[in-house]
Amino acid sequence: MPTKLFESLIVGPIHSRRLGSSLGINLMPEHGKICSFDCIYCECGWNKDHNQDKLRPSAKQVEQALKERAEELHRDNIRVDSITFSGNGEPTIHPEFAKIVDITLRIRDEYLKDAKVSVLSNASMIWKKEVRQALMKVDNPILKIDSTDKDIVNAVNRPAPGYSLDKTIEDLKKFNGNFILQTIFFKTIDFDLTDKKLTEDWRNLVRQLKPRQIMMYTLDRDTPAKDLKKATMEQMREIALPLKEDGFDITINGEAV
Repeated sequence: MPTKLFESLIVGPIHSRRLGSSLGINLMPEHGKICSFDCIYCECGWNKDHNQDKLRPSAKQVEQALKERAEELHRDNIRVDSITFSGNGEPTIHPEFAKIVDITLRIRDEYLKDAKVSVLSNASMIWKKEVRQALMKVDNPILKIDSTDKDIVNAVNRPAPGYSLDKTIEDLKKFNGNFILQTIFFKTIDFDLTDKKLTEDWRNLVRQLKPRQIMMYTLDRDTPAKDLKKATMEQMREIALPLKEDGFDITINGEAV
């Protein structure tokens, strides 16, 4: 299937099914992809197919581009619900990520006061104290755990060497529930993320971590791997129901449960 890169530093604002009017910040190359995961469902495609451009913007370049765009949006009275770190890979692996978060918060406070600052992250770098502290400053640290099964994580997320699911879970506990957990549901010919055992283990993890919100979703865009099948709304509602009964705040594909 064809996949797509974000070919600029600042994107949008565009409509996000989970975040509303979203102004994107891409800390990765404009014509390449750098990520600590190589997910089989990533809309940006495989890492190996986008490794020629490795040039990432500096904090100064981000500040200039974001300030210019924020000034335009403020002047034209265009609503922005979220300033969102996403783009062509994992934003928290940028060496100046913490500094860029501080810059973004300052520009938000000056020009786009009603916008939240959100980070879409695979949580692979939260073992770093400075990354964790930066994520704790933003309004919406949206952190991914797709499964509690290490074999499934290796098959679905294909993390870089050195990644530890157990360590990531322990570091997520340090957020004391002040984060948003993001999890995808789909199936392939080899496994099914809606499987009863997998989903019960995932719910038990949710009960341990106690995130302030859970974002459940399924495939929405083209994927680099073939033969991936979406989870249905009915399946995801069934998975969510016990957690909803426990009092958790849950959205499925951006809609409240």
